[in-house]
Amino acid sequence: MGPRQCQVCNEAQSKYKCPSCYLPYCSLVCFKKHKELPCVKPQPSEAKTTAVSESIAEKPLVVDESSEVLEKFQLEAIASSSEIRDALNDKALQELICRIDCSSNAENELDKAMAEEAFRLLTDKILSTINP
Repeated sequence: MGPRQCQVCNEAQSKYKCPSCYLPYCSLVCFKKHKELPCVKPQPSEAKTTAVSESIAEKPLVVDESSEVLEKFQLEAIASSSEIRDALNDKALQELICRIDCSSNAENELDKAMAEEAFRLLTDKILSTINP
C-alpha cells in the first residue's frame, strides 16, 4: 500500500492515522480538526471475523505412538537453540511452515516442504538437537 492523501485537508500526503477510526491525516492541525466530530472504530465485517475464527480453530492432535511426542527437555533444547532460532528468521521458511500448519493435508505439505533445502536443513538441526 503506497502513500495516502490526508482525508481531512485533502492536500498533503498522510503521515498518521487516527487511533480510533484509522482515518489518514497529515498534521496536528488536521488531527484536531478531525477530532472536532466524534469518530468510532470501524467494526470488522462478518466475513473477516469468520475467516479468522476458522484459521484459529484447534485441530485434533492424533499421535499413533507416544514415542513421537517430544519430552519437555527436548522442546526446551529446540527453543534455546540459537541455530534453530536464526533459521526461523527466514521469511520463506516461516511461510512454508505456516502453509504446512494451515493445510487440511499437512502430511502432503510436509512431503512437499522436504524438497526445499532450507526446510531440510531446519529439520536436520532440530533432529540433531533432540537426538545429540
